[in-house]
Amino acid sequence: MPKPSALAEVSAAFLRLGVISFGGPVAHLGYFRAEFVARRRWLDDEAYADLVALCQFLPGPASSQVAFALGMRRAGLPGAITASVLFLIPSAAIMIVFAYGIAAMDSLRDAGWLHGFKLAAVAVVAQAVWSMGRTLCPDRARLTLALLAAAAVLAAPGALGQVGAIAVGAALGWLIYRGVAPADSDVPRKAAAAPEPTARARRAGALALVAFAAILIASPVLASATGSRTIAVFDSFYRSGSLVFGGGHVVLPLLRAEVVPRGWITDDAFLAGYGAAQALPGPLFCFAGYLGAVIQGGTRAWLGGVWCLLAIFLPAWLLIGGALPFWHSLRTKAWAQAALKGANAAVVGVLLAALYTPVSTEALRGPSDVAAALLAFGLLQYWKAPPWAVVLLMAATGEWPLNTVQ
Repeated sequence: MPKPSALAEVSAAFLRLGVISFGGPVAHLGYFRAEFVARRRWLDDEAYADLVALCQFLPGPASSQVAFALGMRRAGLPGAITASVLFLIPSAAIMIVFAYGIAAMDSLRDAGWLHGFKLAAVAVVAQAVWSMGRTLCPDRARLTLALLAAAAVLAAPGALGQVGAIAVGAALGWLIYRGVAPADSDVPRKAAAAPEPTARARRAGALALVAFAAILIASPVLASATGSRTIAVFDSFYRSGSLVFGGGHVVLPLLRAEVVPRGWITDDAFLAGYGAAQALPGPLFCFAGYLGAVIQGGTRAWLGGVWCLLAIFLPAWLLIGGALPFWHSLRTKAWAQAALKGANAAVVGVLLAALYTPVSTEALRGPSDVAAALLAFGLLQYWKAPPWAVVLLMAATGEWPLNTVQ
């Protein structure tokens, strides 16, 4: 049997992840690591943490940007677009279907099987913290940086605390490791894993960054000049995707401020869609598909859903596509490698803080939940069970009577 092409490989991997990736952006990063670092070995922990650090610095949905970057590394721009689209399609399609009449299922947030998904997320994130910590924090200095980053994020929750922790980690890494030469064996491995981008790729990256800024400036002007609601909707969702740090939960207040006061959607409908979104895999930004379909209405509501999905994800795609070619060149510099050691350690700390809140605080309601999460962690880490199987097992666990009464 012939070896499948890189694009087909990307397609199969990300469509499957779009179906099984429950638990929000932090859990998605754990799923990605399990799939592409541990199982497929497309890249190593250090390169993966570099991508995560870059995406944390950029506005937009971090897990979707990491999906774009992973697809780009494996199969170029077609792979990046394919990975991004297929990762969001399952959730987006279901959200648009909700908009046609079954969105009022707010009680899903209290369903036992949904609670099981949260328990699976605890295990997935714990495994990511454990495995990445062993690789990226091999000495006392980096372990200390990770713990300090976790403490900082817990003390200053929110996107600013996360970005600040990574920035401070990079600065301290540069101070600590600037005089330490990288291991000789590390250089060819990195070069093989990520070839130097061409001049054409850099030009394309610069063009993507210019396009991002141009659309951000032009869309409100065009909406005001034309009075078109279609353009106004695009502008609202594009700005929401451009200016938010911290992932899907952070964008929700921005979206509500854009769509509810204007009368495009009622608060009840907004909250019903949000309740349904909690039960779905994939990026929470797919909530935009539901909102767009409700705003559009009628038999062609799906067109409004697709329009809003394009608007909210486009900034993230332009930013990560534009930054990647320059990020590769930057990270090969000795001073940048020193800074990245600190940034990578801080990423571990950010994930550690997220493991506590919101992942564990929202999922662990008593001793039986802790036992179930420990079981899931053991299955993932030591029995190498596939994440989708653990998700299904935890869904069944969440329905047990022991877990419905705490």
